[in-house]
Amino acid sequence: MQENQSELIDVSQLRIGMFVELDIEWMAHPFLKGNFKISSEKQIEAICSLGLEQIRYVPARSAPAVAKMLEVTPSKYPTLSPEDLLALEASRAEALRQRKLRVEAIANQQRSLLACERRFADAVRHYRYAAEQVVAQPKAVAEKCHGLIHNFVSEMLCNGDTAIRLLSEGMGDRIAMHPVNVTILSLLLGKAMGLPQKDMIDLGMAAFLHDIGKLELPERVRFFDESFSAVEYKLYQEHVAEGVQLAKRMELSPAVLLAIAQHHEMVDGSGFPSHCKGESQPLSSKIMALVNRYDDLCNPGRLGSVAMTPHEALSFIFAQLKSRYDSMVLSAFIRMMGVYPPGSIIQLVDGRYAMVVSVNSSRPLKPRVLVHDPEISRQEALILDLEQAPEIGIRRSLKPGNLPSEALDYLMPRQRICYFFEQAGVLADPQQQG
Repeated sequence: MQENQSELIDVSQLRIGMFVELDIEWMAHPFLKGNFKISSEKQIEAICSLGLEQIRYVPARSAPAVAKMLEVTPSKYPTLSPEDLLALEASRAEALRQRKLRVEAIANQQRSLLACERRFADAVRHYRYAAEQVVAQPKAVAEKCHGLIHNFVSEMLCNGDTAIRLLSEGMGDRIAMHPVNVTILSLLLGKAMGLPQKDMIDLGMAAFLHDIGKLELPERVRFFDESFSAVEYKLYQEHVAEGVQLAKRMELSPAVLLAIAQHHEMVDGSGFPSHCKGESQPLSSKIMALVNRYDDLCNPGRLGSVAMTPHEALSFIFAQLKSRYDSMVLSAFIRMMGVYPPGSIIQLVDGRYAMVVSVNSSRPLKPRVLVHDPEISRQEALILDLEQAPEIGIRRSLKPGNLPSEALDYLMPRQRICYFFEQAGVLADPQQQG
């Protein structure tokens, strides 16, 4: 018999251990899925209450003892008393209510993600406009970019706790995706460090336009490559000066000009182009230098370069590069992103695999995760908030290649890591999945 071949039986023959298929609409029954293995008498009662005379069951996916049980002529399922029928109907109504709540929660998750992705895409369009028009219309570009950043800052400062949200794959090309990522994370870090609104706007403008000078370079040197010759590396470094010149044409503030000029400087003097040290760097350039490096590790510009996972990137910076970055900025960044930033692949203490999809930037140790569950389709999976499930912790971080194939297909780790922000709590679900 084929594995999925089913046969019809009377509902009176239902037994624990049977794998059944309900040939009715999803919302017409109280179960999470339309096909499942019966595990309790209550499930049998609930199926009987649907008014079906026959039901499909799959012998090959049922418990081995079920077939022998069917050889014995069963008695009809006991007639329920009026009180039992009322209790069963109430139970079914509650199950349907919970089902509706789940459907609504899934819809809310999808709407929240879609809203973030639309706004990320809008920011990408703003950057492309800037890239195309900055030479011809520098003041118009500055005004448009300022409006975008002002909106971001106003939202971040007015909405209480902010969540860092992982977006879907393919949210834009590297040229536009990188400055948007750096802008979002820089602003969130600025907020975490208590920057006032004016400084936040200057930081956002500098972050959004920090690489605008690369558009003046030959394409082959727009992204750093370890194999650069001395001439190519010097040419690559010129994007900083080119960016400052364009920023001057846009008549940006001195604070923005300085942050753009120093976004590759390091506190130990190992950066470029001026090799200045931390005491001569403003906080904005220290923030941008760190966030810029983090995004470069997660999203390398060169084709064929090996990307780090967000967890690996953060660990690498802390373990090997921390002398290059301001200690207060690095500590604040780690506190904000958490040990497992969005996009990290993890294994929970109960053995299940998951992907971090959202982190509350004020309370990052308990992120929201998408858990691999072979019994639930990815489209119907609810985000699990570990803050609401204290009994579930994270055991370790994993490389995507170390996942079992079915978990890899389910979680779909990102090749490119894109972030946006939303008000913390928007993914909250009334029925947390454990």
